[in-house]
This record gives sequence, C-alpha cells and structure tokens, in this order.
Amino acid sequence: MDFQPIERPAQAFQQPVTAAQLQAVCHRVFGPAGRVSKATELGLGMYNSTFRVTVEGQERPVIIRFAPEPGRQFRSEREFMRNEYATVPHLAVIAPLMPRVIAADWSHDLVGRDYLVQSLLDGVPAAERLRTYPRPSWTAFYRRIGEIAKTVHAVRGPGFGTVAHPVHATWSQAVTESLQDIAADLDAAGLEAADLRKAAALAAEHHAVLDEITEPRLLTGDLWTVNIMIAENAPEPVITGVFDLDRTSWGDPAADWPIRMASAKQDERLAFWEAYGERDRRPAAVWRSHVYEIRHLGAVRLEYHRHGDADAVGNSYEAVAAVLAELT
Repeated sequence: MDFQPIERPAQAFQQPVTAAQLQAVCHRVFGPAGRVSKATELGLGMYNSTFRVTVEGQERPVIIRFAPEPGRQFRSEREFMRNEYATVPHLAVIAPLMPRVIAADWSHDLVGRDYLVQSLLDGVPAAERLRTYPRPSWTAFYRRIGEIAKTVHAVRGPGFGTVAHPVHATWSQAVTESLQDIAADLDAAGLEAADLRKAAALAAEHHAVLDEITEPRLLTGDLWTVNIMIAENAPEPVITGVFDLDRTSWGDPAADWPIRMASAKQDERLAFWEAYGERDRRPAAVWRSHVYEIRHLGAVRLEYHRHGDADAVGNSYEAVAAVLAELT
C-alpha cells in the first residue's frame, strides 16, 4: 500500500489512523478482494480524519472519514458523524451534489471510532481553487450557494435540535441548551465561559422572542467554501458538490452558518441574497441574530482552542462582548 498520512504532533486533536486499520475497513466494506493500493490523508478538514483511498476492483477512489474518538469530542459536538448520516434522507433535495454513503460503521471494533465510506465527489475544493478565478466571477458562485441554502431551508422537521436528536418542542429550548453546552465545553477546556452563560440566560429570559420561530427547518450547519467542490477546468467557478454537513440541525434558517457568512462582508457574496431572498430586518429578528452570532462565536472559540490558536481565542471574548451589548 502507498500510504500517505499527514504527520502531526502527538498531542494534535486529529489522531492518526494506521495503514492496517484502513485495510481492515476496506476488507469489511468491499470484501476480501478489497485491497488498498493507495491511501492519502486530506488536510482541508480540522475535525474528522479524511482519506482518499484507491481500492483494487473499484472504478473510482472512495473517501473514508474517521470521527474523533468519543472521549475527544466536545459535549456540543456529540456524534456529529452519526448526525450527518441521519441527515442524508433529508438532503434528498440536493442529492446530486452530495456524496453517496457506501458504508457506515459505529461498532468501533476495527478502529475505536465511527467512520463513513463515501463516494468521491467530482471537482476540486473551492477553498483551494476559488481564488484562482477573477473576483467578478465569484458572484455566480455565491449566488449558487444562496440557491442551495434556500432549497435546504425549505425542508421541514419534526422538532428542534440536531437532526439525529430533535428533542426540543420549542426553539428557545434548543438555543438555550446549545449555549449551555458550549459553556460547559469551555469550562472543561479551562476557558472562561461567563459570556456564553450570560447569553444562555438572556435566551431563556426572552424565550418568547425566540419562540416566534415555530416551524423547524433544516439548517446545513457548515455550508460554505470549505465544504464545497467546484468544477476543475470550468471558465468560472461552478459548484459540483457539497460535503461534510455534519452540523445539521432543525431550527431557524437565520441561525445557519451560510447566513452568517453571507452577511460578513459587503463584497461578491452579496449575490447570495439575490438567490436566497432578503433577510428579515424586524427588531425581533435582529435580536435573534445577535443570539445566533454569540453561539457561532462560542463554537469557533472552541475550534480555535482545539487547534492551539490562543490569540484568536482571546479575540473571541471581545467579539462576544460587543454582541452581548446589543442584547441587553
């Protein structure tokens, strides 16, 4: 086997997978003839460990993704891979863009981690290739993201919360618990969490504003350039696939990551709104957007901490304080 892992420090969050483990997985999924000839770890993602694997007898390489060990997962990120798997039927509205699940294994008897085997999407990562196009051509790319987000947000759900466990009857309960979970993770990481707890208390106190959202809709959780493939040789950036939608949930579409990212800058991404439609600017919607921004900032703070970016962790407190001032 030509095995090409990414060398990381021993204390890195993303723990290694051995060549023998990859081979065992492929024997399980493809049978005794499923011999791995090449396995290359891909470095774009910062949560799961992802490999492009060539298996003898298969027409195309496959993608094998390994979740972190259960003990390394934050409370606010419980079983994301299982959540992604549970979301597949609900993403039928964008099925041509999604990788096909070949196998899922939660047994932990081969690797000690959840893993998914998926089809390889056509194209190249937008995070690597988009910048090679002239900026005026980016508008079509962002307009298409708006179309995809609008399509996904039209899917209705049974309750509020993660897709795998939509346990909340109201949106305020789901938002409050998610803020509390992030605060608990910050506590466990030895970081100050008073700002997230304050946001959770405000969400509970003003639950009526959050509970104006009565119909759970499907949120992508992480749809943006890092999880998008574009055509390799097209004259302009054309989206060919989306992947790693493991943070999906049922809730208010305004709380979704692409809404935040489309609002972050007044540049080519304004084309997103041409396809998606205008944002709700009423006072209650604006108040809710501040709660959602704190939740995003808290989750990003955990990500910064996980990857040892102390400066970014520190800056996140100033960012949350500025948004909190808008809530009180």
